[in-house]
Amino acid sequence: MRALVYHGPGQRSWDVVPDPAIDRPTDAIVRIDSSTICGTDLHILKGDVPEVRPGPVRGHEAVGTVVEVGSGVGTVKPGDRVLVSCITSCGRCRFCKERRYGLCMGGGGWIFGHLIDGLQAEYARVPFADTSVYKVPEGLSDEQVLFLADILPTSVEVGILNGRVQPGDTVAIVGAGPIGLAAILTAKLYTPGRIVAIDPAEARLEKARQFGADDTIDNGSDDAVAKVMELTGGLGADVAIEAVGIHETFELCADLVRPGGHVANVGVHGHPATLHLERLWIRDVTITTGLVDTYTTPRLLKLIAEGRLDATPFATHRFPLEETTAAYDTFADAARTNALKVVLEAAPAGQDALERDEALVGHHA
Repeated sequence: MRALVYHGPGQRSWDVVPDPAIDRPTDAIVRIDSSTICGTDLHILKGDVPEVRPGPVRGHEAVGTVVEVGSGVGTVKPGDRVLVSCITSCGRCRFCKERRYGLCMGGGGWIFGHLIDGLQAEYARVPFADTSVYKVPEGLSDEQVLFLADILPTSVEVGILNGRVQPGDTVAIVGAGPIGLAAILTAKLYTPGRIVAIDPAEARLEKARQFGADDTIDNGSDDAVAKVMELTGGLGADVAIEAVGIHETFELCADLVRPGGHVANVGVHGHPATLHLERLWIRDVTITTGLVDTYTTPRLLKLIAEGRLDATPFATHRFPLEETTAAYDTFADAARTNALKVVLEAAPAGQDALERDEALVGHHA
């Protein structure tokens, strides 16, 4: 099969690689129908995640069709359409029993494109299939559910819930990229009083307004802290959400949060940030970090199925799966292309795909 392979910082290519095979009874093989690219993929390509060694297939978000299951899989079967989550769960370790699946000690957690081959490929092996994929409700398209693989549960869990957003709160979101916009979208589920989006790019601030931000601040030309203080009567934001992953935006969040407020760091940081405890300790500020656990995925899936949540506006660009390298160029140049999320679409599953599925299963039998 073909897949997008990481060859070290700054190096990637669309290569021929071995077909995935069932390795353990709890595995499933999934034909990838739609995938996408995450900001974390860009961090990896920059070398910001050194534990990712050259060699693995990239990607950790996909919708696909099950073509084979191991003998220990009981909840999905060949032919099922599934959302493949960025997080896998053994379901048995201490952390999985606490719903902290991102910290799984039994071989799960964030492993796709990190510790094992990922999902920007024609096929993928999915460990712990019973507890790591979600059946797609009848009638929903790939794009309606694709962004539940990562950015929506990430924003709601690491941003909104860790930040303890309450009805009536002022929520300041620093960064209006895909994660920041997802935080705007999911914050509205908790009825904050005001959502403030902060970003230096006017195109992204316009997207923030479209996604539901009440106020926008261009921190390339305006003093964001002064603006937030003006909007809040001098108090500061109840919750400040960092959605970029650089030290300047983290430190900005710490400056604009009110005494007793919460800073929820969602961005992936590749370099240190200064923690000004000499100013923060006396203000009773709570700072949280975290990797998504995806425990909210079933709830978000239900909201989408019932028409209460629409994630399709994230899809701004579409590419055939075999043009994944071009899709990376577009996604990485978002300042010029205004890309939010690119959708990598496999060819429709016609007779050729069915014959390939059968050959794949037959080869492993």
